[in-house]
Amino acid sequence: MMSKRVIALVLLVVGLILLFFAYQSSQSLGDQVTEAVTGRFTDSTTWFMILGAASAVAGVVMLLTGRTRRDF
Repeated sequence: MMSKRVIALVLLVVGLILLFFAYQSSQSLGDQVTEAVTGRFTDSTTWFMILGAASAVAGVVMLLTGRTRRDF
């Protein structure tokens, strides 16, 4: 049971790091110009956002589910 909690925490941390990189990437000059011209973020920024959000959500769900009375 402890390994599931460790995996959940790792997923959560990795997700938050990817979301941070997505934010940093979206604030770059190149990405700002691309967004102004096309109305979309670059592919790498979009993938950082998608994978970061999915990883963070998976980590939170794993942390919140699967707890039994024996875990307390």
